[in-house]
Formats: sequence, C-alpha cells, structure tokens
Amino acid sequence: MTTPAQPPVSDNPKDIKNDPVIARLLERMPQKVADSFDEKQLSYLRNAIGAREWGRHKVDLRGTIKFFKWRYYYVILAGRNRRTLSPEELRLAALLNATIFALFLTVSVLFGLIVLYLIKSALGINIFEDWSLGLWTWFKANVLN
Repeated sequence: MTTPAQPPVSDNPKDIKNDPVIARLLERMPQKVADSFDEKQLSYLRNAIGAREWGRHKVDLRGTIKFFKWRYYYVILAGRNRRTLSPEELRLAALLNATIFALFLTVSVLFGLIVLYLIKSALGINIFEDWSLGLWTWFKANVLN
C-alpha cells in the first residue's frame, strides 16, 4: 500500500489561509472551527479540494453532439499537470517520454543522413560507382528547378 505524498508546506503559516480555495472553505464554517485547522491540515484540504477544480487549463474545449435522439458531451482539457502521479503513471510517463525521444532522435538522424547524402551528391562524390539512391536526381528535378 502506498502512502499519500506530503503536500507542500509553506514557510509562512498565513500563506495557506490566503489561498482562495482555502479562504472560501474557511469562510463557510464557524470561526472557531476554521481556527482549529493547522497549516498541514489546510494543505491536505487544499490538495483534496484542488483536484476538483477544472477552471485553469490552457486548453478547455467542451461541447455537445446530438446523435439521433441522444446528446453526448465531450470535454478536452490540457495543461500543466499539478497532480501527484502514482507509480504506474510515472512508469507510463517515462515510457512515453522515452518513446517520444527515440522517435525524435530517429527522425533527426534520418533527416541528417538525407542532408549529408544530398551534400555528398551535390559535390559529385560517389561512394559506389554506378549506384545511386536517386534522391539527388529527384531533388534536382523537383526542388531546385
């Protein structure tokens, strides 16, 4: 069983009470109860309540689609991830990052090899006599002319 991550604790105890979410929460309860929370408890409350906020995203697309007599809604949200990731999510993120990096590296190397091949061909250097990929001929005919 995993233990929950510690919430960030500020150096100034007044900071968490100035948070808009916590301020709204505390003003809805009696003052005596609101004063009974310490900074650590308020930080955990902020994390629990903050997970329900959907308002701050760089991309926030919402709409509905009517299909015969039914209506379906869609929501597309994208932005900086502020959640604490589970070990499975961390592994998936690492795998996705490695895949994207490998794909970028592969495309970059292929592009570099093509550029080098075109430079070699433009300089008239033949590594194998009477053999060509035909890339230089195509490049001259379609790009340079």
